[in-house]
Amino acid sequence: MSSAARLTAITTSTLSLLRERQRLQTTHPTLHLQQIVSNLRLLRAGVVEAESQGVDDVAGPLRAQYERLLDMLGEEEARKAGLECIPLPTPPSPPSPTSPCFGERKMSPEPVYEPYTDDPDSAPALDEGGILLQQRQIMDDQDAHLTHLSSSIGRQHHISLQINDELEVQIGLLDTLDTELDGTDVRMRSARRRLERVARGAKENGSTVTIVLLILVLLVLIVVFKT
Repeated sequence: MSSAARLTAITTSTLSLLRERQRLQTTHPTLHLQQIVSNLRLLRAGVVEAESQGVDDVAGPLRAQYERLLDMLGEEEARKAGLECIPLPTPPSPPSPTSPCFGERKMSPEPVYEPYTDDPDSAPALDEGGILLQQRQIMDDQDAHLTHLSSSIGRQHHISLQINDELEVQIGLLDTLDTELDGTDVRMRSARRRLERVARGAKENGSTVTIVLLILVLLVLIVVFKT
């Protein structure tokens, strides 16, 4: 049979996981779900075994803790995981042959679980081993979250460096294009000025050029007729 200390440690660990899951349920709906279901199955098996051996002083408090943890998990999640209430060791008076579950549970000395608060009295007393186990699990969870956060920050930093390198390349290309455009503009202005000078010269010396051409034609004709 599972020892009472081991079952108490499982109960304490599961309670801590359920409280953390309730705090982060909106962002991490499946946080610790697999571990919680596994712990509840172990706890249920331990309670059934204790009741079968007649260890009522152990089975009674553990049964109440199991039902409380089952309520914290929620009826829908419990049904998905196949978790059920523990049948009573002896048949109760009609009409309820089994222990009520979730919303159908009768009033009992065990208080119904309230939404999570920071009240330290709501948790059972822990021995030194249970406290160390709880602290170790919390530290492991925090380390996992920090590792995940560090990986995300590292990826974002790498992407930022790549974007910065790409921007520097694009800036260099734009500077080169701007320099080439300036050179092209200078050459076009120089060519335009030369064309303007040629056009002015042709306009001012048009008659002189015509006379020279006529003289050349006359000389050619004289040479042709003499021969």
